[in-house]
Amino acid sequence: MRAKTLIVGGAGEMGQWFARFLKGQGMDIAIADIDPHTSEIANELGVALGDAQNAGDFDIVLISVPIDVTEEVISRIAPKMRPGSLLTDVTSVKKGPMEAMKKAPKGVELIGTHPMFGPMVPDIKGQTVILVPVEGRDERWLPKIRTLFEDNGAHVEILSAEEHDRIMAVVQGLTHFAYISTGATLDALDFDIGKSRRFMSPVYEIMIDFVGRILAQNPHLYATIQTNPEVEKVRSTFIAQCKELSKGIKKDDVDEFVRSMRKAAAHFGDTEAALRRSDKLVNAKIAEIEELMHSIGTERALQHIYSGVVHIGVIRKVTPQTLVLERNGKCTKLKIENVKLLSPDELRQWKVENLVHHRRDISVVLAENVKPDIIAQVVKGVDGVTSAEVIDTFKLREGHLSITLRVAILGDKNPKDVQGAVEELLKGIAGKIR
Repeated sequence: MRAKTLIVGGAGEMGQWFARFLKGQGMDIAIADIDPHTSEIANELGVALGDAQNAGDFDIVLISVPIDVTEEVISRIAPKMRPGSLLTDVTSVKKGPMEAMKKAPKGVELIGTHPMFGPMVPDIKGQTVILVPVEGRDERWLPKIRTLFEDNGAHVEILSAEEHDRIMAVVQGLTHFAYISTGATLDALDFDIGKSRRFMSPVYEIMIDFVGRILAQNPHLYATIQTNPEVEKVRSTFIAQCKELSKGIKKDDVDEFVRSMRKAAAHFGDTEAALRRSDKLVNAKIAEIEELMHSIGTERALQHIYSGVVHIGVIRKVTPQTLVLERNGKCTKLKIENVKLLSPDELRQWKVENLVHHRRDISVVLAENVKPDIIAQVVKGVDGVTSAEVIDTFKLREGHLSITLRVAILGDKNPKDVQGAVEELLKGIAGKIR
């Protein structure tokens, strides 16, 4: 879809994400922002520098600014839009922003957008996007925007602004509030979280990591999500239920706690399915440690999640939190939470792409009816060989053909050993090394 698009707030993380995504869809992108580095960011993204005052020059204007200023920014920009264009946003609250959008001139289409993911996701495949169109002002652009997301693998849901905010009050508001409350409780208790990891179960580890995940985010963003008017009722209900459960336990009323838990389970519905889904998460955590334990004494590669650096060596020790990797007599301790274990194929590919390889030319005499390219393919299967190509062939006496292969050998392999293995293979198929 070709469209001239302005992203207001395009220097922010989510604005940059959409600039890259939409540019990849063939759109002409410009970004506008109050950030003093906007010009440099535009250059890095390979997009133009725009001006919100010129919103009428664009087919699409996307608002990607903090929640607490979204309505104000929309109110300033909406009147500048031209008929036939689209005004949209990526805010996690919808009722207020959608009302502000209605200040746009007649003929400007209005669609709220709520991507249910953050700017750290590499692509939109498998992610959920909620669209909030304004009835009577979405005919041209809604099918295009929906197709744009779905063609890239996203799941699209369409809601009204009111329903969106009610659902998000629980999906985001309650979830964040519960995790942040847990983090604040650990702080108030002065609880040693690092020490507790020595005694953790997989469920505790997953829970504590999600608490940390939320706490690692922008606190201003999470505070503004709580300003969704629908969240107040949710928070109040949550706090009241916590007090009720606590009161029952304090009075030694175990039966009341049991009744409350069973009642909640009945309302929840299919708890067995939830148990199976969560088991997959727990088992994945267990499987990671098990694979590392089984790899002790073998060479493996681990890629740092944040820096992308690949560490290669023999795994010497594994604990629930760390592992020790030995390479060339030097040991390195890595935090398991910070690294991803690469498969043997990924390790080999890394070596192929990053090591300096040895080269050897090997000549062999075979029957003249052999196919040299097939011989090269067979040689590629020898451990340590990264490539093999035919560089010369010529007929000798009748019935015999000389083939010269140029073989590349992995940089960390002994070239003499690998060459010997190749020659033994060629001898095994009736070849004579020249």
